[in-house]
Amino acid sequence: EEPAATIVERLKDVATYEGEDAVFECRLSRETAQDAQWFLGDVPLQSNEMNEIRVQGTRHSLILRKVTLEDCGSISFKVGQHSSAA
Repeated sequence: EEPAATIVERLKDVATYEGEDAVFECRLSRETAQDAQWFLGDVPLQSNEMNEIRVQGTRHSLILRKVTLEDCGSISFKVGQHSSAA
């Protein structure tokens, strides 16, 4: 059983203007096959035309495209027992 990844670089708050992209990033202690999930409020996010979810090694990023006022809220990233929010 592999040790669980932990979050070593936490999410930072992002302020942006309507119509712009918002980028959130965090870094894990190691690459993991464990399920990592992004949330807007309580809603799990998927990669689609509005959201881009990227994983590059230990860096996980979320890009919210052309944000609107409805996108305002808490973004969180969870992996295993660990989470970070902005």
